[in-house]
Amino acid sequence: MHPQRKKRLSLIALALLGVATAVALALTALQQNINLFYTPTEIASGMAPLDTRIRAGGLVVDGSVERSSENLDVRFAVTDGEKQVLIAFSGILPDLFREGQGIVALGRLNEDRVLMADEVLAKHDEQYMPPEVALAMEKVNQMKRDAEAASGY
Repeated sequence: MHPQRKKRLSLIALALLGVATAVALALTALQQNINLFYTPTEIASGMAPLDTRIRAGGLVVDGSVERSSENLDVRFAVTDGEKQVLIAFSGILPDLFREGQGIVALGRLNEDRVLMADEVLAKHDEQYMPPEVALAMEKVNQMKRDAEAASGY
């Protein structure tokens, strides 16, 4: 092989190796920063991974908010219309947080399948619901309509 061709081939191989390494590092970094969204039904059924940062959302269940009298700890349940999941949060909740409203919480599930949230996001007006929550609620409602249609009601 001609020395000049050998040199070009070496440079091309080195460039390809560098690009492959950069892509592998980028994909690894992105994999670690992904926050997948799970509905309360998916969490209750065990589909959501433990001790991995996830997003969960739904409507805050009426009467489920329990506030600590000594600190900023609060526990509440969210539902997608089918199942409920318990969320524990320590901090100041958004001003728009209240029972019966849509929220999205970011945190990690513990062994008891309680979401230990480090961030809670609330909707910003009366008509808005986070897109993930709206899709999950519609999916559950569609499943209920399908089940009712199949049973003849």
